[in-house]
Amino acid sequence: MFARITGAAFRGILVAMLFAMPTLILPASATESPEIILFIALLGSALAFSEYASLFPSFVEFRNAPPINRMRFGAAAVTVGALSLLAAHPLAPTGLTALVQRLGGWLGGQLDFAYSPVQLTVLMMPPQVPEALILTVRDAAGLASAVAATAIAIFALVVRVGHWPVGSGAFNVWVNLPLFDPTTGGDVVQRLQRDGRVNIVGGVLLPFALPAAVKLASGLVDPGMLAAPHMLIWVISAWALVPASMIMRGMAMLRIAGLIAQKRRAACADPDETLQTA
Repeated sequence: MFARITGAAFRGILVAMLFAMPTLILPASATESPEIILFIALLGSALAFSEYASLFPSFVEFRNAPPINRMRFGAAAVTVGALSLLAAHPLAPTGLTALVQRLGGWLGGQLDFAYSPVQLTVLMMPPQVPEALILTVRDAAGLASAVAATAIAIFALVVRVGHWPVGSGAFNVWVNLPLFDPTTGGDVVQRLQRDGRVNIVGGVLLPFALPAAVKLASGLVDPGMLAAPHMLIWVISAWALVPASMIMRGMAMLRIAGLIAQKRRAACADPDETLQTA
């Protein structure tokens, strides 16, 4: 009981720090409404605490199947922190912000090739915005894409080499997939495989589709709002991390489907082996 409450409180503090990180890194002049950011941080902290303090799951998936949620949070923290330092460089340059700016410039230049998601984020910007803003968006997209790709690659290694989720103990579908009802909708393995493939395909296509949608809806959505540091940080972070999270979820569901299918084959093979032995 005490360990569960302590862990939930620690997770709540980490979530609050994640939402407050841009405000803590950026100069005070770049934050217009600190009270709204404080409210969002407290709300996120309360949601994380209530989810992990409860014995029964509500909406957070894989809560007892580490390290997928830890990797998601780690990728979000690294992305938000790096983009905050990148956005702070023109306002209050330091040695650390200069280092992040150079790294972002290199990654943005390397990933800005024909038909890449980074190039599409550059092309969605209206022609009247300053060149410095376009370069900042490109660098931010390059940084966020690199972090998202690294998180996906590490999780793939955890699944393949670390035999996730078997290495974490027994996998409880009800606790780790609270929104998935295994009693309805046909065969569980086929549903998990279908959902996994849909998540992977959606995660791959989303970084391409979002800039195109913004470009088509230029009359309704103004990409020039990325000139605001907080808007740049959260929009680019969501653009990179939501698709990465979908791909990781798809990989996890395909892995679970494979484990269930493997157990079914083993259960079907045991009676045959017993008869042959007899």
